[in-house]
Amino acid sequence: MVDVKVKKDAGTSKKLRPDLDTYFMNIAKVVAKRSTCLRQNVGAVIVKDKRILSTGYNGAPTSLPHCLDIGCLREELNVASGERHELCRAVHAEQNAIIQAAVHGVSIVGGTLYTTHQPCIMCAKMIINAKIKKVVYGKMYADEKGLEFLKQANVELVYRPSNEED
Repeated sequence: MVDVKVKKDAGTSKKLRPDLDTYFMNIAKVVAKRSTCLRQNVGAVIVKDKRILSTGYNGAPTSLPHCLDIGCLREELNVASGERHELCRAVHAEQNAIIQAAVHGVSIVGGTLYTTHQPCIMCAKMIINAKIKKVVYGKMYADEKGLEFLKQANVELVYRPSNEED
């Protein structure tokens, strides 16, 4: 059951609805719970005209073993977050959301991507080429190049620090 915030105003009770950014970020947080990564659970939701077009979470490619089952090479090698992306067996949440839209023939041009974490440089390049116009993200990430690319491409960026009450 979901708690509903109620505002007391001059003796009346009024239900407060979350704004759309909060609503879609909360959905991205739920999507992240499907992640099979041992290091970070990331979720992404692509939205256009207030409608969810696609979702994705980070994990191994379809039909390949998950890190949850076989371990993490980056963890074993003590690779810092944001470095040596090529060693990671996971497809990132943002990438999976873009791929799922493509697989199902859904145009995401002009959409907004909500993601629990700041996009890395690899995801930023895909976001730019997918013509997503806005990215809303919740947690900072060690790879600052992603944000630099998105800014250069005039993608609107909104940082919404993760809040457990959202």
